Amino acid sequence: MEIKPGIYTHYKGNRYEVLGVGKHSETLEDMVVYRALYASDEFSGGSLWIRPLHLFKGFVTVDGRKVPRFEKV
Repeated sequence: MEIKPGIYTHYKGNRYEVLGVGKHSETLEDMVVYRALYASDEFSGGSLWIRPLHLFKGFVTVDGRKVPRFEKV
């Protein structure tokens, strides 16, 4: 499973920039490293996030439909 760097939209509407994939230091699991392209009350714009690759590339159910968690713009 691979992912290309670039801009992605989360299914809730916010945009993120995927910087790349790193490895979890203990489990060697692939982790997506991405930056928020917006600010909120909880964190500043540009904050970095990580998520397991299989979850980043996974699907969620919204209004009874299965949709990608993130989609490349």
